[in-house]
Amino acid sequence: MIETITQLDALRARVSGWKREGLRVGFVPTMGNLHAGHYSLVMLARQYADRVVSSVFVNPTQFGPNEDFTRYPRTPEADTSGLEGAGCDVLWLPTVESMYPFGVELAAKVHVPGVSSLLEGAHRPGHFDGVCTVVTRLFNQVQPDIAAFGKKDFQQLAVIRQMVRDLAFPIEILGGGIVRESDGLAMSSRNQYLSASDRPKAAEIRRALIAMRDALLSGQQRTQVEEAARAQLTAAGFEVDYSVIRRPDLSEPDQGERGDKVALVAAKLGKTRLIDNLEFS
Repeated sequence: MIETITQLDALRARVSGWKREGLRVGFVPTMGNLHAGHYSLVMLARQYADRVVSSVFVNPTQFGPNEDFTRYPRTPEADTSGLEGAGCDVLWLPTVESMYPFGVELAAKVHVPGVSSLLEGAHRPGHFDGVCTVVTRLFNQVQPDIAAFGKKDFQQLAVIRQMVRDLAFPIEILGGGIVRESDGLAMSSRNQYLSASDRPKAAEIRRALIAMRDALLSGQQRTQVEEAARAQLTAAGFEVDYSVIRRPDLSEPDQGERGDKVALVAAKLGKTRLIDNLEFS
């Protein structure tokens, strides 16, 4: 049976007990409203750890002033049941007060320069500061040996990896593959915001990513490929923030450059903002 813990002292006592037994601890941080993508991360962490902790905390510091913090869906009972089925041992449910004891405005903040200022960082100022701040606090609370993050949030994973290396956290970071709906739409807690008429259109992002990959591999100019994807998505009814091809470190590749690449898209359909990516070589 999964154990739900709401007090930090109790969490630390549980994790310390595991470590005294020589057990390896995995961690999956979430904001709740969980789906198969989240549960796949728990199962991934379980492959590398003896015990797994997952947190559910809707973090106010990573939402912008006009974003969806207040309406972000909370589904605690379904989340608990799903985590238990995925093999999670402890559900950590911190309060805003325990996460930010001096309040959000006076909270110490973590900023990762460079990679956090691009793409998502440019379109959502302060977002990655909020992510890094809360992940740092969660790492200090849980003290895991490994932590799993989804590759759907490709840039977030890159930011977390840089932060862990820079701050010398003794934590191995795992990247879990994107879990998709049957039509190719990447699973996301925000998909439920899509209207009935917009939902079928949302899979166009996946088709645009595949077209970007194929066009670049056929020798087309990167900038032309990116513009074609923007036009494809705009024609399908999206408002596009970016459609780009980058190296895995998110720098811009040269024309004809060999090696690993990633196509990334962020676009709004109706009132719902969606992100997705496709890695290729």
